[in-house]
Amino acid sequence: MKKRYLVFGLLTSVFSAKAQQAEPVYRKQQLKETEVQALFSFYGQDGQHSAVTGGKGTEQLTVYAAEATITRRPDSVQTLQVNIGADVITSASTDNIDYVISSASRSDIRSHLGLGYSRKLGRSGITAGLRTGLSVESDYTSLPVSLSLSYTTPDGATELQMGLQCYFDDLRWGRINKRYWRPVTLIYPIELRYKQWFDTYTRNSYNLGFAWYQVVNRRIRVALMPELAYQKGLLSTPFHRVYFRELSLAKVENLPMERWKIPVGLQANIFAFRNLVFRAYYRFYWDNFGITAHTFQLEVPVKLTPQLSIAPHLRWYTQTASRYFKPYKEHSTSETFYTSDSDLSAFNDIKMGLTLRYAPQARMGGHFFFDEAALRYAWYKRSDGLYAHMVTLLLDVKHSRIKPVKDL
Repeated sequence: MKKRYLVFGLLTSVFSAKAQQAEPVYRKQQLKETEVQALFSFYGQDGQHSAVTGGKGTEQLTVYAAEATITRRPDSVQTLQVNIGADVITSASTDNIDYVISSASRSDIRSHLGLGYSRKLGRSGITAGLRTGLSVESDYTSLPVSLSLSYTTPDGATELQMGLQCYFDDLRWGRINKRYWRPVTLIYPIELRYKQWFDTYTRNSYNLGFAWYQVVNRRIRVALMPELAYQKGLLSTPFHRVYFRELSLAKVENLPMERWKIPVGLQANIFAFRNLVFRAYYRFYWDNFGITAHTFQLEVPVKLTPQLSIAPHLRWYTQTASRYFKPYKEHSTSETFYTSDSDLSAFNDIKMGLTLRYAPQARMGGHFFFDEAALRYAWYKRSDGLYAHMVTLLLDVKHSRIKPVKDL
């Protein structure tokens, strides 16, 4: 199911422990480390332009999410990662699919699992990675597969990254329904279920991304991040209604079966003082649906003590409308493609908030360390009236020890 809540998370710091003195009979040391991150978040939004009811009506939605990421580094070469989580989604908007208040469409659960492995290739400075997983909702299953490759120069001043991400989605309903436990059908608005509007139920997405990170000097680091994305399959949301000037009855949203996207990001981190950093980010976006967008973001972490820091952040975004978008009852029946989803309209938005981070890297007992806790709040407002609140809590614990290796 297509969800309109914003993806929101925290970037975590990298933990490094000092190696302990080895016994005299050993000459080499191997660091073994396990990191556990727990993430809890709340997202709530409201507005009056729901695509489920043709561009008007409540967009009220709440999401409670929890996930855990376990990263295991058995040596200095390999990294294994497992990510598991679930989102509980309550939506007054999707409740209007069948016009029955508190119906089954009002709430949903998304469960996801991710598995990743990366390995450094000798002393070449190259690291290769592979990741896959599974994401399941009542009317949505996604199988992601990604490959990554990175190269860091011997002096560490330059890093090049390349990644290919693929998502294979099935949009049929029924997998977690106790009557079926299998994909059965696409979900259409209740009054439009007299026919099958689409003869496909799959969507494949491919994203090829590049990144160039460069240390300019002691105070400035920059990055360039171009991408190329392609989607093919069912890009329409089958339970979105569209109303026309000439008709009283709605139709199901209809969009092209292919979409190209070209985003390009620029980032600069400026270490102004020992305890103050400016993180500036700009992103340009273009797609063949007719949307052009610009994103400007600034985050200013301030270190209050060696363990405690705050980081206010501000983001401003603007986009043009898709050529296929019109508001409620402004479409004509002569059009081939049509949508009243305000995500494809012209709008500006602003997001602002604050992150509080405590990173004591304190020993909890034995080889366990409490690495950090971070609390982030953000407020979001869009020019069409949609607004949202987001709260995220991150907890990070590490288990680290030195494993002596005999000199062969």
